[in-house]
Amino acid sequence: MSDPITATLAATISTKANVYFDGKCVSHGITLADGTKKSVGVILPATLTFNTGAPEIMEGVAGACSVRLAGASEWTRYGAGDKFDVPGNSSFDIRVEGEAYHYICHFG
Repeated sequence: MSDPITATLAATISTKANVYFDGKCVSHGITLADGTKKSVGVILPATLTFNTGAPEIMEGVAGACSVRLAGASEWTRYGAGDKFDVPGNSSFDIRVEGEAYHYICHFG
């Protein structure tokens, strides 16, 4: 299996960064040849709330985070290689402590 970071794909990559929360989250959008959309980014130590339009799958590449989905009271920890699903038209809180959390977001 190819490393998701170094895999060669036919894709268009947005060279302009998406910068959120005063630079605490920075990502780049990717559109694959089949129209699939993803983003690759990093979240620096912070506690942030993201809103979703479409469903998302967050895939950890490096670092770790704790996540609390909308309506939940408990935080769940995810690290490199872990994935979590976020429903569309929802939100989630994400907490990063220490090392930055690197991710790939797969949009549904």
